[in-house]
Amino acid sequence: MTVPSPAPLARAAVRWSLGHALPRTLLRRAAREGDLHGRMFVATQSGDLSALEPVLDELRGHGPFYRGKYAAVSAENAAVRELLSSPDVASGFLPTDGGSRLARLQGWSMIDAPLGPLTPPSLLVTEPPDHTRYRKLVTRVFSVRAVEQLRGRTQQIATDLLDRIDPGRPVDLVAGYGSLLPVTVIAEILGVPEHDRDKVLRFGAAAAPSLDLGLSWREFRRVESALREFDRWLDHHLAGLRRRPGDDLLSQLVAAQHDGVGLTDTELKSTAGLVLAAGFETTVNLLGNGTALLAGHPEQRRLLAEHDDLWPNAVDEVLRVDPPVLLTGRMTTADAEIAGVPMPRGSAMVALLAGANRDPRVFPQPGTFDVSRENARDHVSFSAGRHYCLGAALARMEGEVGLRTLFERYPDLRVEPGAVRRDTRILRGYERLPVTLKP
Repeated sequence: MTVPSPAPLARAAVRWSLGHALPRTLLRRAAREGDLHGRMFVATQSGDLSALEPVLDELRGHGPFYRGKYAAVSAENAAVRELLSSPDVASGFLPTDGGSRLARLQGWSMIDAPLGPLTPPSLLVTEPPDHTRYRKLVTRVFSVRAVEQLRGRTQQIATDLLDRIDPGRPVDLVAGYGSLLPVTVIAEILGVPEHDRDKVLRFGAAAAPSLDLGLSWREFRRVESALREFDRWLDHHLAGLRRRPGDDLLSQLVAAQHDGVGLTDTELKSTAGLVLAAGFETTVNLLGNGTALLAGHPEQRRLLAEHDDLWPNAVDEVLRVDPPVLLTGRMTTADAEIAGVPMPRGSAMVALLAGANRDPRVFPQPGTFDVSRENARDHVSFSAGRHYCLGAALARMEGEVGLRTLFERYPDLRVEPGAVRRDTRILRGYERLPVTLKP
C-alpha cells in the first residue's frame, strides 16, 4: 500500500504559518505592548472604521511614517501615494535576501501552492519587466472603453435582479443583489456559460479570503482547496474558449499579443482568478458599503435625486469613506527614501489606504460623507502607481449602476438591525445587510 507523502501538508502548514499564524500572533503581542501597527491590526477585526480612527490620528502624529516593531506604517495621503508609486519597492512582504533561511523556507513552501491572487504571476505581486509586458496585454481588454460597452448589460442585470425581489418583505441585500450583480457581470466577462455560474459564484466566495491576513488553519485550507478546484475548472474553460472563442473579454485575452507574444496558460488563469476574487469581492463590498452609507444619509439621497449627474462622484465618495480594501503592503528592494524618510533595503511598509482617504490635509472634514465633495476622486482605494487597480473602471461602473438603480427604485430603503460585517481584516464589507425596500 502506498503511503501519501507528508510533504504537501507540511508545505501548506509552512505557508499558513508564515502568511497568517505568525503575523497574527506577533501583531497581537505588539498591540498589547502599545505598538500602533499592532493596535491597528487588532482594531480592524471588528470591520468598523470608527474603532480605527483613534489609531489613525496617533499614526499621523508620527509624521509620514510610524516605525512599528515589524513595519513602517503610513496613514498620510501624500506618503502613501509616494510609497505606492516608488520604483524601489515591491508588492507584498517577500524576503529580499533569496539566500536567507526564511527565503529558502518560503520558497520550499510555495513549490505546490495553488495559483491565487497573491501568488505569481498575478498582477498584484508581479514586478517589472514581467509586470510591464503582462499589464500591457491585459489593460487593452479592461480599458475604460471596453468597460463602458458593458454598462448597458450591467444595467439590465441590475434591473432584472431587483425585479425578482419582493419589496414587501425584508431582504438580505448582499445575498439578493450585492453579490449577484458583480458575479453575473464577471461571469460574462470570463465567458462562463450559465450552467457554470453558480459554481463560479462559489469559487469566488471561497477564494476571496486569500487576499486577507490572519486566516485560521481551517479557513486557509478551505481557501486553498477552492483555488485548486478553480484552477482545474479554468483549464477546461480555457480549452473550450480556444476551440470556440466568444466575444467575451477572456476570449480576447486568449488572442491578445504584444510584440508577437501572448499570455501563457498560467498567466491567463492568474488573470481570470484575480478578476474573480479581487473584482467580485471588492465590488460586493462597494455595493454593500454604499447602500449602508446612503441609507444612513437621507440628505445625500435627496441631493442625488435632484442631481443625478453626481452619481459617479457619489461612488468615489463611498470608496473614500468606506473603502473595500483597508491596506496594502510593500517592501523596499533597495535603500530608498520615501516621503523624506530613509528606508533601508528589505524594509516592510504598510500603506493604510483608509487612513490616506481620511487625511484632513487633503479632505476637509474627512469623516463627513458628502456626495458632492469636489476631490472625492483623490482617494487611494484603487492603490496608485504601477499596481493601480486594473478593474477600477469596472468597479466604478458597477458601483454607479448598482447603487443608482437600487435607490432610484427604492429611495426610502432602510437598513434594519442585524447587519453583520465580514470578519476579514484587509477586505471590508458586509456579510449580511438586511434592508426594507419600501416603508
